[in-house]
Amino acid sequence: MPTIGVDKAELFRALGQQYSTDEFDELCFEFGIELDEDTSNSERPVVNGKQEPAQLKIEIPANRYDMLCFEGISLMLNIFRGKTESPNYRLIAPPNGELQSITVHQETSRIRPYASGAVLHNIKFTQERYESFIALQDKLHQNLARQRTLVAIGTHDLDSIKGPFTYEALPPDQIKFKPLNQSTEMNGVELMKFYEASDVYPVIYDSQRIVCSLPPVINGNHSKISTKTRNVFIETTATDKTKVEIVINILVAMFSQYTEEPFTVEPVKIISSHNHESRQTPDLTPRSTQAEISYINDCCGLSLSASEICELLKRMSYHASPSRSSPDLIDVHIPPTRADVLHQADIMEDVAIAYGFNNLPRSFPSKSGTVAQPLLVNKLGDIVRIEAAMAGWSEVMPLILCSHDENFAWLNRKDNGNIAVKLANPKTAEYQVVRTSLLPGLLKTIRENKHHSVPIKVFEVSDVAFKDESLERKSRNERHFAAAWYSKTSGFEVVHGLLDRIMLMLKSAFITAEEGLEGSDVEGYWIEETDDPTFFPGHAADVYLRMNGKTQVIGVFGILKPNVLENFELRSVLISPSSLAPSTKEYFDLKDGMLTASLFLRYPVSTLELNLEVFL
Repeated sequence: MPTIGVDKAELFRALGQQYSTDEFDELCFEFGIELDEDTSNSERPVVNGKQEPAQLKIEIPANRYDMLCFEGISLMLNIFRGKTESPNYRLIAPPNGELQSITVHQETSRIRPYASGAVLHNIKFTQERYESFIALQDKLHQNLARQRTLVAIGTHDLDSIKGPFTYEALPPDQIKFKPLNQSTEMNGVELMKFYEASDVYPVIYDSQRIVCSLPPVINGNHSKISTKTRNVFIETTATDKTKVEIVINILVAMFSQYTEEPFTVEPVKIISSHNHESRQTPDLTPRSTQAEISYINDCCGLSLSASEICELLKRMSYHASPSRSSPDLIDVHIPPTRADVLHQADIMEDVAIAYGFNNLPRSFPSKSGTVAQPLLVNKLGDIVRIEAAMAGWSEVMPLILCSHDENFAWLNRKDNGNIAVKLANPKTAEYQVVRTSLLPGLLKTIRENKHHSVPIKVFEVSDVAFKDESLERKSRNERHFAAAWYSKTSGFEVVHGLLDRIMLMLKSAFITAEEGLEGSDVEGYWIEETDDPTFFPGHAADVYLRMNGKTQVIGVFGILKPNVLENFELRSVLISPSSLAPSTKEYFDLKDGMLTASLFLRYPVSTLELNLEVFL
């Protein structure tokens, strides 16, 4: 969660009350935020011979973008405490009656297609307000705007530029302007080299072709704001249509309280006919929705009336009233700063906060909304896990992501493009796909522990994933069991024995040839030799299961091929001359009785993998 530092004395002055640290901590808890630190209780730095004023560092929930500044925190706490009414944000016409406009050119569609704007007229900045205004922009850029990749904010002194404005996309050599806080004019190529930015060149001009900004990189120095600025022109450009409106709404709502007529904003006309985005911004109209009284009461364990719920919502900056359409509904008007309210569950949460967490009734689990019990697939996995551990095998937990080669090529398997779930933008070659087999993780575990004594017997019970176009999410999980044996002998019979033990505990009997494998109704499992490229020919078998009249392959086990072991670097035993028997020395490259090269032995590995979900 973001942490906001506010001046302690200024905040208490805005709240109209002095608090001790414990009292303010309790107020924060009641409102659903958290006091992280009160710096008045610690040493503070001295700047220019003056000690830094005491600060309150407050953790804000990640969804409350309207509280990322001093103004939002003080306003919301005052509304919560009943000291002030929820603001009525209004759009007003400029003194000359002509709205500022931004014309969006079609070329911007391939870079940052959306734009929005607003004007704060006759605003009064102090140094503290100015710093808070800049800090809010930074917080919005870092959080909601994802480091300016989704939204970029530009703020300008309207008295230094002249509308109408245009939002264009031009070749870099056609763009010249003086960047913010720089004294030299640069063209686009020099600017991108100076700021080491990407090769994109959106630009906002005023009517005199003065560059206001190059979003999302930098604003122009010509129109920079200061504490003396009285009229602020705000423009936002974005790749996300929803977030561009959220950002502009929060910014103007928080600082419109400092305009000559509080909580008023001058709108800006957006002309964007090529993508049908022409409109007037910002839209500060409260969103209307409804919430069920029974739902709110059931979730909170209360028996509140419609009017009581409306009074509680008033403390959380809503406007609410009993609905005329149904006695079980209330009509709720959500303020433009609360983009996080998406469902009546969010309204219910605010009712609970306003009522008081400590005031909610406490009850025994008999009145709980859920009954805890394990999922069947997890219970099945635990049964198999316990049996494998009791048989002397060690459980491991490798990562669920692996490289494409580890999942396919290193196991001599081919990818037809319709099997594995792939990451769209993997950060490293190690994590490219979601595994479709548990074997890569087991073999990498053995590789990192091959210096231990043998045999190494490891197993894993976990999920693999496959593409599945028939499902809405386009993929599905499968719970698998896998085991690997690494020793001086192949261990084929050991892995086979583990298979028999697991199947016995799953109440599946082994079917012999005498009982009839074909055309029989006998339920159970059997094995048949298979030609799997991962395993030695003649040393691998598929596991067949007949259950509920259905026969299917549920797994495979066998001895891995040498090239698979080489891929996973499973060779580690150095042969020294002294360890060679006299009868074997003629088979090695010796010179004067000495080894001329390092020799390694490769221990065999046998593996088993089963799909457990067929037993559910």
